[in-house]
Amino acid sequence: MPSRLLVSIVDDDESVRESLPDLLREFGFAAEAFSSAEEFLASDHIDLTSCLILDMAMPGMSGPDLQRELRLRRQDVPIVFITGHGDETVRPRAMAEGAVECLLKPFSDASLRDAIDLALRVGRMPRSTIECGKVR
Repeated sequence: MPSRLLVSIVDDDESVRESLPDLLREFGFAAEAFSSAEEFLASDHIDLTSCLILDMAMPGMSGPDLQRELRLRRQDVPIVFITGHGDETVRPRAMAEGAVECLLKPFSDASLRDAIDLALRVGRMPRSTIECGKVR
């Protein structure tokens, strides 16, 4: 039996860390939740993660800070940002920095599934076919 793809969640909100893994398992993925960017970086899950669901605003290292750190480490993990503090500039900025999607909380199960599916497709493509979070 093939192993399930791992989707990691980094969010300081405990309710998100408790609910999203259950939903992701219903979608057929393995799921791990982390309360901070630092906790994720200290884990052995980075190389195993097929998609990272990442909160934008967290104490300590923010979501965009983690995105930059992963890029510096040459860890090419497709990122779906989630945020409860969005305005009209948040999504375009996140996408310009390479995020696959940026969802405003609360988001629907279907929109999350669509974003993860896109992230998994992007994660399998050569970098030359990806531009600003969009598939060419």
